[in-house]
Amino acid sequence: MKQILDLSPKCVWGNFHKLNQIPRPSGFMGPISKFLVSFGENLGLESLIDKTGNVIIRKPATPGMENRKGVILQSHMDMVPQKNNDVEHDFEKDPIQTVIDGDWLKAKGTTLGADNGLGVAAIMAVLEDKEMPHGPIEALFTTDEETGMFGAFGLEPDETKGEILLNLDSEDEGELYIGCAGGVDVTASIEYKPEATEEEDVSLKLTLKGLRGGHSGMEINSGRANANKLMVRMIREAIATYEARLVSWVGGNMRNAIPRECEVVLSVPAGNEQEIIDLAAYCENLFNEEFGSIETPISLTVSTVAHAAQQVPAEIQDNFVDAVFACQNGVTRMIPTIPDTVETSSNLAIVELADGKGSVQILARSSSESMKEYLSTSLESCFSMAGFKVEFSGSYSGWDPNVESPILAAMKKSYEDQFGTEPAVKVIHAGLECGIIGANKPGLDMISFGPTLRSPHSPDERANIPSVTRFWEFLVATLAQTPTK
Repeated sequence: MKQILDLSPKCVWGNFHKLNQIPRPSGFMGPISKFLVSFGENLGLESLIDKTGNVIIRKPATPGMENRKGVILQSHMDMVPQKNNDVEHDFEKDPIQTVIDGDWLKAKGTTLGADNGLGVAAIMAVLEDKEMPHGPIEALFTTDEETGMFGAFGLEPDETKGEILLNLDSEDEGELYIGCAGGVDVTASIEYKPEATEEEDVSLKLTLKGLRGGHSGMEINSGRANANKLMVRMIREAIATYEARLVSWVGGNMRNAIPRECEVVLSVPAGNEQEIIDLAAYCENLFNEEFGSIETPISLTVSTVAHAAQQVPAEIQDNFVDAVFACQNGVTRMIPTIPDTVETSSNLAIVELADGKGSVQILARSSSESMKEYLSTSLESCFSMAGFKVEFSGSYSGWDPNVESPILAAMKKSYEDQFGTEPAVKVIHAGLECGIIGANKPGLDMISFGPTLRSPHSPDERANIPSVTRFWEFLVATLAQTPTK
């Protein structure tokens, strides 16, 4: 694991290694918050935790740079806790185990935490550097971004004074993001009274796994399979043809991660077990044919479990399955004026059904407010017709691009001077905290950039090592060339 300490730039990788010794899944921010405050205080810098749980550390300008505009360096503290089923890992206790694979840094069967740990590590390196020229800096480490951007939502406008916000949370080095999609969480819920299963029925557990998953904003257009959408195809056929009854369903566990795994328990008449096993084998082959060029081998297995005493009533079951089957998932529309960029999408993220309660959680995204409303209403209609109660929460606006941004002009010139090529200027489909912070603090000049990451929000998450060097060098140059007040 400590090979990471030999990587360059050591100031960034060393801090990232420290971060990965500290558990920091979303919703468990105490240890990382305490660590960062202590880090700032040990440097003699003003360090605090605001009422929402964000950590703020202030560093004065270096001599001669006091006339530069203040810069807010922003990243989020939390990471998505995802692991492979065969990996023993407690995200609230265990450090992340890293491994170098050529030009990539990965974790052993879990998410790496480079999203957004590398951004946090780079900010830490800026704070502890005693020679780097820069204007006034405020480090803003936000809390619980991955589960609802709660830190950004709770940030008071007067907590920070800077005029420029550099968000270090995008995932392609050489790209500058000047806009992002907004989003809304759609939750459909239903309650029912379970009914008794037939005593002679057999209970079978279907397990679907092997999918790549990934970030539902960054990789929603990659054509990756959704475990819930695959499973519902199998379940619908099992019910229609082999008299199966639905007992429980658990698929996905993060609103912004494409679900990789799904488990469903069925109750089937004695003697129909082999038909279900054969159907699962057929579906497994079919899914691998459909997604063979995109996914790792997909596994769909059947095992006998203890007899389930209760099952879902037939009417509820049928409505539930039909709604999940019909639910929009994936890309709805590309931006008409930027055809290679997703405008509107939805991720059928979490499906749960057991013990009289069912829930479906979907994250709908769009850079168009009208299309976000259209999509969320479409999803509401789908589940309302099936008897679900539908609620919306966590809505956040997109970030409107400003092509006349002064910091954008400075960064484009700096990048070309350093690397001999122009950076790409883009709008990102993933949600960034810039949209929320900018709405609460109008007038901020904002850019998002970062090193190259792949498959965040999944155990395939990896960071491109050479890109971190370029990212760091670009950040240092940017801070040296920020506009004057």
